Amino acid sequence: MNERAAAARGTTSDQRGDALVLIHLPADRKSVYGISIMRDLWVDIPGHGTAKVNAALELGGLPLMTRTVEVLLGAHIDHTVMLDFQGFAAMTDALGGVDVNVKQSFTATADDKVHFPAGVNHLNGLQALAFVRERHAFADGDYQRVRNQQTFLKAMMAKLASEGGLADRGTVRKLIKTVLPHVTLDASFTLESLENLAFGLRSTPPGRGVFFTLPTAGTGTSRDGQSIVLKDPAATAALSAALRSGALAGYVAANNLQNGN
Repeated sequence: MNERAAAARGTTSDQRGDALVLIHLPADRKSVYGISIMRDLWVDIPGHGTAKVNAALELGGLPLMTRTVEVLLGAHIDHTVMLDFQGFAAMTDALGGVDVNVKQSFTATADDKVHFPAGVNHLNGLQALAFVRERHAFADGDYQRVRNQQTFLKAMMAKLASEGGLADRGTVRKLIKTVLPHVTLDASFTLESLENLAFGLRSTPPGRGVFFTLPTAGTGTSRDGQSIVLKDPAATAALSAALRSGALAGYVAANNLQNGN
């Protein structure tokens, strides 16, 4: 609890972001865009020099984490939400589990070594956590890990939309209360505004979530010997321009990102 409080205050703490996703919601709420940022991406952290992007949470909590992504993408972020692992599992269980389509079977390398056969898998909270955290089982490590995170988020959103889970404000409130003990919000984001935001997604058609990863220039090593992901300046600038001009749909179409990357 003390670490979460430190993150909210913007002070240093012993934690780093495990999964970073920028959510863009068009005003008509007819679609949702999720842009994953590789957690080892080497970036400028305001006031701290260069480091892995997820180090911003450790160095300055939610405020610095937010500001770092804003600088990276040249876009204003309205609100930031931090959800811990237990909250992720609790949310999955509150939905009665989530069905995900696993394209290639694998076995998680940690904890209970959960096996995920190819095809549709119905995941409970603990299984879902293993699914989105695994990286050692894949040849491209974190890149596939991020794809799996996107697969899960799309499946969860599709379930909520298809079953009408967001159409009833009482159901939305119940879901938020389930994860509330595990959520940290930025100073300007109230529980009421979080509820209103979730309820506002009730008109988003199932399957309209578009998730992709901020393009990178591959992997490398920092001067101090860390294994890092290299930024692709041209691709980052193009995405930044699309966000600023409200042309994200065109960017996705032009780069064939409808089904991710």
